[in-house]
Amino acid sequence: MTAEWIAVATTKDLARRRKLRVEFEGGAVALFQSAGRIYAMADVCIHQERSLSKGTLLNGKVVCPGHQWQFDLETGFEEDQDRCQPTYPVRVDGDTVYVSPTPLAFTRAATAKGAQA
Repeated sequence: MTAEWIAVATTKDLARRRKLRVEFEGGAVALFQSAGRIYAMADVCIHQERSLSKGTLLNGKVVCPGHQWQFDLETGFEEDQDRCQPTYPVRVDGDTVYVSPTPLAFTRAATAKGAQA
């Protein structure tokens, strides 16, 4: 992998609980495994600053343990809010999980069409 991808965990680390908090670029990222894919988003909720890795996985979303906002694992959007939880690109090579330090940029309009901004 190139220098722009940072090894943060293994697939075995995620196997049991399907969620994991890892330190990343001076902060924390929550990894989630859902429907055969691995997702990464900033671990600290943009709303109540709670750890999303302590939340519940439900139908492709993570439910914040603080105020029950449900963030989409792919885009970081909460259905009833304009605010977006930062998400990061993920790659898996063998059993190593890599995350890019550059967050993905989604817009509400692009999300409705299934595209990135």
